[in-house]
Amino acid sequence: MTTATTREVMAPGQQCCTFWVDGLFLGVPVEQVQEVLRYQRMTAVPRAPHAVHGLINLRGQIVTALDLRCRLGLPPRAEGELPANVIVRSRGEVVSLLVDDIGDVITIAGAELQPTPANLPSSIQDVVRGVMPLDGSILLVVDADRAVDVATAPENPAPALTPATAPHTTTGGTP
Repeated sequence: MTTATTREVMAPGQQCCTFWVDGLFLGVPVEQVQEVLRYQRMTAVPRAPHAVHGLINLRGQIVTALDLRCRLGLPPRAEGELPANVIVRSRGEVVSLLVDDIGDVITIAGAELQPTPANLPSSIQDVVRGVMPLDGSILLVVDADRAVDVATAPENPAPALTPATAPHTTTGGTP
């Protein structure tokens, strides 16, 4: 399991682009975000890892689309629900993270990033830098480089939740 051992203080002017995935309130530092887009049609990639949902054509640039639900070991999206795209820059490449809903850009400057809780599933701990307590919610700050590393992604997603088994709480925010 990966947990932060020291607390990181966010730099002055630090902002995060926020979004939701299966009720989790997540964010990526804006320096790593190129843009945010509505659903884009994808071309399937045969024999690709489970988290790779396809390729999108972003104004002539071919971009790999990774489903963050798969990457985090979460259940698949309900039939007919289309993901949004958070386009991030990681290790010299541009990659689309497929998310459920887009939030806002929030300022977290000077706030202290808390260690990632040890009780989160390891598939989530692997991509979260730390957590940020906010008024009325908790933001899980994602490390874009680790999020796009499909080599460590779970191959078997969690089963979809039915309304009878779906939790009635989220980690924060309002989708």
